[in-house]
Amino acid sequence: MDNWRKSSYSGPGDGNECVEIANARTHVAIRDSKDPAVGTLTVPAGSFTLFIEALKKTP
Repeated sequence: MDNWRKSSYSGPGDGNECVEIANARTHVAIRDSKDPAVGTLTVPAGSFTLFIEALKKTP
């Protein structure tokens, strides 16, 4: 995947204090921006959407 992107909240400077995500049609890949070569976590797109929605509801 080459469409990796970081959150706008990823921190100052080079923004290496966050995770990166890449979207595909059926899944979302997640990796550590500090060490992207270590590996990725891949989850179904629907599950990732539910996860993000739950985070937004957390106080």
